[in-house]
Amino acid sequence: MTKSIETLSVSLFSEILALEQLLRSRISKGLPKGMELSHFSVLNHLAHVGGERTPAQLAKTFNLTRGAMTNTLNKLEWAGYVHIRPDWDDARRKQVVISPSGRAARDHAFAQIAPILTAATGVSGEDNIKGILPILRELRLSLSSDV
Repeated sequence: MTKSIETLSVSLFSEILALEQLLRSRISKGLPKGMELSHFSVLNHLAHVGGERTPAQLAKTFNLTRGAMTNTLNKLEWAGYVHIRPDWDDARRKQVVISPSGRAARDHAFAQIAPILTAATGVSGEDNIKGILPILRELRLSLSSDV
């Protein structure tokens, strides 16, 4: 690897990390009271997949330990946002699904943060956003395959 590509790589990931921190801060401020970004992320994922997932599958999806995911799921269950039931085929496992109130909470949170995200991406223009998405996905897949 040449020195210039190393410098370019460090600059790229420095920008991504700075962006991530700014996004977390802005999104967290836009979420409804009591909802954390991790809660929204899980609810959003469950809303998109439209079916049940095991805590282990969710932990893998979010690159978290099972304990961390269990903690998040317990909070979501306590709030009534997810239903957790035993797996009928394997009593050692559980199944998680978003509840109607969880979907409503996700939709409300999405409505709160969508204008924040739209304003942030609006300065770059739709064509630039469409152009960078495949590159970011490729970087994410590259990094996730190294784990």
